[in-house]
Amino acid sequence: MSDDNKANLPALTRQVSELVLAGSLQHAEEAFSQAADEHGDYAVAEVLSTLPPQVTALHLAGFDGAKTSLATMLVPPRAWAESLAYMAATWPDDMIEDDPERLAEGLFNHIHGVVYATDDEERRNELLEAASSTDHGATAFAILWSLAPREILEVAGEINVRGPHSNIHTTSDSDIVPLAIDLARASEDGWQRSLLELFPEYRNTADLADVELPDDPDEESEFQQRGTRELLYRLRKQVPSVRTQPRRSPRRSMGTDIFS
Repeated sequence: MSDDNKANLPALTRQVSELVLAGSLQHAEEAFSQAADEHGDYAVAEVLSTLPPQVTALHLAGFDGAKTSLATMLVPPRAWAESLAYMAATWPDDMIEDDPERLAEGLFNHIHGVVYATDDEERRNELLEAASSTDHGATAFAILWSLAPREILEVAGEINVRGPHSNIHTTSDSDIVPLAIDLARASEDGWQRSLLELFPEYRNTADLADVELPDDPDEESEFQQRGTRELLYRLRKQVPSVRTQPRRSPRRSMGTDIFS
């Protein structure tokens, strides 16, 4: 990319940011498409790497596996990982309380849509590793696992016995299972962190070997498991404050007025 083209990136970043904050996601996508046509995919990835993560989250939240998006296909792994923390800021409070599973399914569609947007296995692994390396990323994956805790226990048991890179066979046809296996293959540490978020008493995969969850999800288990609603609130508390924290630093504080 030429120096002249690079000089246009700050203006494009401002344009996209303004469009997203105004709710014009389709116009933002059109700006990305024009940039890709004129300067190549690199320009889109470069802009996405410099957008504030809360803006990236707002934009990507408008797309899932059912909608194509250049941003979904080209967002750099680190930029996407940082934006995940802000996904919770787009959720209405009443939906967390009244329909947590719907929000969790929407988060699954988002994560699945980004991770599997292309057939590039190296990019997929980089996305999964970057996302699961943060506290909020571990919580985000735990939210997905909370939709299918029995299946996740089965996967964890298989991985414990066979290792993540062997052929993992489960009795479930849940779409969550392949994502869990791919996370374990991309980042063993990220996989373990996500399990710890779902099962706070978890210390290693051997701890899960004999765990039996009750048939009724509302019935308490002897082995503590966080529910979907609790995990959604945990992610909400991890949303960084734009005012109190540098844009690209790891999260350490909580705040409101996310998009002020």
